Amino acid sequence: MFPMVTGFMSYGQQTIRATRYIGQSFITTLSHTNRLPITIHYPYEKSITPERFRGRIHFEFDKCIACEVCVRVCPIDLPLVDWGFEKDIKKKQLLNYSIDFGVCIFCGNCVEYCPTSCLSMTEEYELSTYDRHELNYNQIALSRLPISIMEDYTIQTIRNSTKSKIEEDKSSNSRTITDY
Repeated sequence: MFPMVTGFMSYGQQTIRATRYIGQSFITTLSHTNRLPITIHYPYEKSITPERFRGRIHFEFDKCIACEVCVRVCPIDLPLVDWGFEKDIKKKQLLNYSIDFGVCIFCGNCVEYCPTSCLSMTEEYELSTYDRHELNYNQIALSRLPISIMEDYTIQTIRNSTKSKIEEDKSSNSRTITDY
């Protein structure tokens, strides 16, 4: 008789425990119903990048002294620096500079250790292409400044807005930026 009583007691405890778990999950579900959606519809909405975001590298040809510090500190020896020695002025002259972003790990070491600050990180992160050879940027492509997300006139910024304002903005034809 005792095994039967203990079996009913353990069954009752398991039932109470299961009911408590279901109640806790139901409360969690109800607490999420009043929140705004955090889904970003990427081509039309863009999140604002953080201040120290490591995107595409910007290169200023006139500041570079061809010291090759960027090549030495790069963990994969990625930047290609071609230079020639000018005998009359006794200095190195930069001829070509290129970075292959298909291989780059965006660590930022080249930017940190550059003595003349000719390298900087931009907020550009849309580097996808159909051909991987298009990711090899020379000094002309590296010197191009990207359009800032905040300055792009085709994108609207949404900051701490209500759900109705988000739906109004979605009905317009312009793209939006979401800042969380």
